[in-house]
Amino acid sequence: MQRRSFLALLLGSAMAAPAMAAGRKPNVIIILADDLGYGDLGVQGARDVATPNIDRLAADGVRMTDFYSNHPSCAPARAALLSGRYQHRFGFENNPGPAQYDSAAVGLPRDHGGTLPERLKAQGYATAAVGKWHIGFTPENLPTARGFDRFYGFLGGAMAYTSEAASGAKEMWRGAAPAPMPAHTTEAFADESVAFIEANRDRPFFLYAAFNAVHAPLQSTSPYLARVARETDPKRRAYLAMLAALDDAVGRIVGAVDAAGLGRDTLIVFTSDNGGPTWQTTSRNGPLNGVKGTVLEGGVRVPTIFRWLGRLPAAKTSSAVGTGVDITATVLAAAGAPRTPELDGVDLSPVMAGGTSPRRTLYWRLGPQAAIRSGSWKAVRAEDRWWLFDLSKDIGERNDLAGARPEVLAGLKADWERWSAGMPAPAWGSLNRTGRAEAGEIRGLIDAFVRGQPVDPRSLLYGGGPE
Repeated sequence: MQRRSFLALLLGSAMAAPAMAAGRKPNVIIILADDLGYGDLGVQGARDVATPNIDRLAADGVRMTDFYSNHPSCAPARAALLSGRYQHRFGFENNPGPAQYDSAAVGLPRDHGGTLPERLKAQGYATAAVGKWHIGFTPENLPTARGFDRFYGFLGGAMAYTSEAASGAKEMWRGAAPAPMPAHTTEAFADESVAFIEANRDRPFFLYAAFNAVHAPLQSTSPYLARVARETDPKRRAYLAMLAALDDAVGRIVGAVDAAGLGRDTLIVFTSDNGGPTWQTTSRNGPLNGVKGTVLEGGVRVPTIFRWLGRLPAAKTSSAVGTGVDITATVLAAAGAPRTPELDGVDLSPVMAGGTSPRRTLYWRLGPQAAIRSGSWKAVRAEDRWWLFDLSKDIGERNDLAGARPEVLAGLKADWERWSAGMPAPAWGSLNRTGRAEAGEIRGLIDAFVRGQPVDPRSLLYGGGPE
């Protein structure tokens, strides 16, 4: 869509509805779920859990069916989202573990225009991060040093929900100091988010609400477990209880926005950092193949919703291809912030408003795994083997067309190799290994998923525990 026609569309919707407060920049809220399965929302087809608040968000906005994380695991995906750049560009290719907790190298880049909160703060925004950080542990890499006025949450990759917090990087923090463990983290993060919205209702604000739900460990409270008592599998019941708590938290955040009369002044984005780790938590990625930690669709395609009342269509489903760095570009465009050339994402507003979706090429690299999507074609690599899928006919990645369409695969491989050659080596971790896998094991794992005989990947990808 031409810029002039998009502006006309926005002017038309502004005439049909009360305009945003004169001269006011829009508020921005990014709600990030953790390890959410693609098929684990009512609006995504789930039948064993009710997610009325997230479903209502979709009813009021645009649900993206082909939206991707920039990485199939936690921290690198978050680094891409808050930098607006492929995380490979600054070496953030692997999850940081305890060995990196004292390293100043683990953090967001400091060149060019800065992080998303730093860019918005320069536009006069109040900024807050709530929940899981996982992208820097030293003083210069804490949220309050990277553009957030306020921070309440934890620094590491996983956290208890209801019991004593672990030591070190997994303690609860307020600002740059340790804080007491709350009774229930999901509810506490919702409390903090609502308080920030209410305190800043008269100025533009940016809230990054990064919940640890529904990441392992599987822990919930009696009221939520009672709500899903019909589920007989204890593990699935705990997961569904955690998901119900997350849905309530989303409802409270959106409710606070609407109660303050800010619905037309606020862009809300709901997404997940990566796909679900099915064996670990019972998350379900159907109809997709693969899990967290793999570059198959189940590892990287994530539920995503954009809501901006009066500015974006309601109850719309879009198959436009998008990815995490596009959230950054879309937010900056909405805020009127300058776009700097190093950003990798594109503003999705024209597409969501009804414009034609541009042809996109997306890239992934994680140790010996690689993937590229261009149009409906997707190529996947594990070690020395490549597979080819036509996602328009095979969303489940079961029909390998590498032998039938070698010319398509060759083009995608060459494109990915050009992209990868322009990226530095990981600042930590390896290009030859994923998790604890040895040579041949990742190739065998991906092949098993493609053949429809998936195996438990936890010992290879996550070491068997929460990651």
